[in-house]
Amino acid sequence: MPVSERAVGKTRAGIPSSLRPLFQEYVLEELDPRQNAFLIIERTLAWGDVAELKWLFATYGRERLAEWVRTSGWYLLPRRRFLYWRHFFGLHDYQHRERIWAH
Repeated sequence: MPVSERAVGKTRAGIPSSLRPLFQEYVLEELDPRQNAFLIIERTLAWGDVAELKWLFATYGRERLAEWVRTSGWYLLPRRRFLYWRHFFGLHDYQHRERIWAH
C-alpha cells in the first residue's frame, strides 16, 4: 500500500500517532493542534513523511504554513528543509538574521 494511502491512527485531538517519535519530550495525547500549532508545524515540516505532511496541510492550510516558514523557518528548520520549503512556497521575502555559527 502506498504511503499516502496507509491508515493513520490519530489522537483524540486529531494528531497522527505516527508523529509520536518527533515529540519524545511531550505526551502526544496532550498536544492540541490549536494551542501547540507552532511546535507541531515545526516538527512536521522538519521531519514528517508524506502522509503526515498531507495532514499538516489539511489542518493548517498552505497560507499559514508558508507564513510560518517565512517568519520562523530560517532558524528552526534544518537548513536543507528550510531551503526546500522556501522554494516550495516560492518565498523570496523571508525573515532572517545572521546565524551565530556558520553551520
